Amino acid sequence: MLLEADGGPTAARRSPPDPDAEIVPGVRWGRPEWVPSAAFWADMVSRASEQSDGFVNRDGSLQEEVGFCLLGGYGITAEVNHAVHDRLMEAGVFVPGRRPAEGDLEALLLQPVLLGGRPVRYRFPHQRARRLAVALGMIEDDPPPTDDALAFRRHLMRIPGIGPKTASWITRNWLGSDEVAILDIHIIRAGLLIGLFDRSMRVPRDYEALERRFLEFCGALGARPSLLDAVMWRAMRNIGRGPV
Repeated sequence: MLLEADGGPTAARRSPPDPDAEIVPGVRWGRPEWVPSAAFWADMVSRASEQSDGFVNRDGSLQEEVGFCLLGGYGITAEVNHAVHDRLMEAGVFVPGRRPAEGDLEALLLQPVLLGGRPVRYRFPHQRARRLAVALGMIEDDPPPTDDALAFRRHLMRIPGIGPKTASWITRNWLGSDEVAILDIHIIRAGLLIGLFDRSMRVPRDYEALERRFLEFCGALGARPSLLDAVMWRAMRNIGRGPV
């Protein structure tokens, strides 16, 4: 059975009889035990639910979500991202109307966080303090529209330092949208390994074309993009780096 984001069952998609059959152009179905394959991802997402595996944040503020996604990304592990974000949350940085100064943010980001009992320094304190101060001010002055996920994403991309991946990340997490995909290195690697993405394509240049392919793949599996994205991210992170 495949699961919707709320955990409710949907009709299971019947597996193609031939593992070599293409579920979308260029992507063979494979078998669940072939890691990774389309059948493997279908099996993984069938065991997942939004409550246990998703990243949609229906309780936090937009300021909190923008902060979390701006602090994360390339070069920042999930563990460091969470620890630093928690520190800024405790300092009240994301309270609506607060408008923290760049210097105050930088002072907080320069302080090491404890992970596994050892101090770890945040990698980009100066750059992210500047970007975060600007971003928090801009969403206060001109909030993005929430009735259209793609318009919401386009609005966020006007903020310095927010490209299509970060804007999609915020959109998925805060709106719970299935119209976008967060194409980070883990999702790109997964797509390359199964033939979903063309090796000549690059982000951010080809982001929309890659996103269309990912959404097509989700449709073929009968899976919510927001959930499959989260499942792929966790699995590929655990599988680790390897040749693609």
